[in-house]
Amino acid sequence: MSYLDDFFDEQSEIIEKFGWAVVHVVPTDDDPPDTVAFAYTVGLTGYGFPELTIAGLPPETGHVLLNEVAGRVCDEGLLLRHGHRLRGLLNGQEVRVVSGEISETLFPGAALMRYGDDRVRLLQLAWPDPADRFPWQSGYDAFDYPQPTIGVPLTRAGRRCGMPRGLPGAQQRRAQRHRAARSRRHDFPFTPPPSPGGEGGQP
Repeated sequence: MSYLDDFFDEQSEIIEKFGWAVVHVVPTDDDPPDTVAFAYTVGLTGYGFPELTIAGLPPETGHVLLNEVAGRVCDEGLLLRHGHRLRGLLNGQEVRVVSGEISETLFPGAALMRYGDDRVRLLQLAWPDPADRFPWQSGYDAFDYPQPTIGVPLTRAGRRCGMPRGLPGAQQRRAQRHRAARSRRHDFPFTPPPSPGGEGGQP
């Protein structure tokens, strides 16, 4: 059995147990120096939802955010739209949802392999820099916080996300399905990744 078969089988077990899996794509020495790490879900397509991706964050942070939003989508019936604003994920900051075409930079290869090009749609969770600017806004610190995007929200697109309309028993199902993956739920204390030349180096 090949490495790819092992990866696919392990991923299938995770999807069956939790509803989706999270794949991390980390640059290697063979990639161009400006390549940005990203992560994406695999499994939401099976429910008829777009897969989610996030770029430029440390793996642990991206993993938590993707799991949280995927849980809201699957267990609480949250319908995400282009331009949607999400609160309660980063301390004191919003996350914006953007849609667009799958690109070579943000390429959900495992989802495409599992479901096919004709089924997979992609939504990105975009996060702001410390000055609350997003990558498509003037003044965004793209040097210290590189974050490729698949789309640009319109200025007035989307509505603020309050409490989503829940489905009966959503909280109980969510707790049961994700207890092994997340030991506790809380607003994730977001610390932007260090600058490339900063003290901490690349994440």
